[in-house]
Amino acid sequence: MRQMLRTLQIAFTYIGTIVGAGFATGQEILQFFTQYGHWATLTIVFSTAVFIWLGTKMMILAQRIGAESYEDFNRHLFGKSTGGIISLFTLVILIGVNSIMLAGAGAIFQEHLGLHYQTGLVLTVIGSYLLLKRGISGILQMNSIVVPLMLTLSLIIIFNTLEHPGAQHFLRLGTERSAFAAGLSPFLYTAFNLGMAQAVLVPMARHTKSERTLVYGGVLGGLGIGFMLMAAHFAMSAHMPGILRFEIPMGSIAFRLGALVQLVYLLLIFLEIFSTFVADIYGVTLQLGQRLPISSALITPAVMLTCYIFSQFGFSSLLALFYPMFGALSLVWAVKLILAPMVPPGQSVLPPESELLPASKTVPRSTRR
Repeated sequence: MRQMLRTLQIAFTYIGTIVGAGFATGQEILQFFTQYGHWATLTIVFSTAVFIWLGTKMMILAQRIGAESYEDFNRHLFGKSTGGIISLFTLVILIGVNSIMLAGAGAIFQEHLGLHYQTGLVLTVIGSYLLLKRGISGILQMNSIVVPLMLTLSLIIIFNTLEHPGAQHFLRLGTERSAFAAGLSPFLYTAFNLGMAQAVLVPMARHTKSERTLVYGGVLGGLGIGFMLMAAHFAMSAHMPGILRFEIPMGSIAFRLGALVQLVYLLLIFLEIFSTFVADIYGVTLQLGQRLPISSALITPAVMLTCYIFSQFGFSSLLALFYPMFGALSLVWAVKLILAPMVPPGQSVLPPESELLPASKTVPRSTRR
């Protein structure tokens, strides 16, 4: 029973880390899958297989080498110097993405709840800080609440779409996009999201004792991601091409299902922003804690303050420059992960007290390259 609960926690955290605000609004799914018409169903199945395979491999490898942060993991894949540079670039992207997500939280409070923009920012930052004081266990518990709600909403949207006259469009939807572009899209999507998700998946794996739990959690998490991708694609395909004009395509569908579903959807978007923000800040804190002789109690609020400042001025233009670069880098990272040999188990001995342990700083290990 204990192992089953841990497996679900890992699966939910995996799903919650991948499913950010872009996923929840539907824009990511629309751009990477639905716009490719009848190819989208196949590419979603392929993406699901990659999420299961590479997500699980990343967590197992991180556990075996004893990686405390994604920097340790990148140094293992690329070597000390190159891995350090890649980790710094990832750090910039994570701070930028989280600044935009924080701004999104403020916009939800302002546009849909009638509260001040700064109220959303401040409440998100304070709530995140309080949750982060609980370490990895806080992130696991948070996603154990948020992800089941997301899965439930996906089921509601599926059942509602079944009654729509365009319910079969997802199988025969036309597209002007080439088969090559459709085939490349799932590679870009999975590589980019796994490159971002390593910030929390790597330390979570390091502090999980049972490798079997990681395997089951990775498989269930990958299947959950695939299910939510397919559910959103199924719903949006039924409303193509008109849904292309909406900034929040999934919102346009949810808002038609009544005030209660609309409120739940808005709450879930905020919670997805919140959970991803917490997870990424946790990963960034671990990485900076290995580089700087400063306590994590000081690093965490400093990183949050940086995100808060950038959320005031916008970071979109800078990210528009960095995103394609990080996307290309993520493809290289994914290839390195595919080719990386598995380290034999037993090279890193974890404390036996419990399966999930609080994060702690360690000295560099000889298994790191």
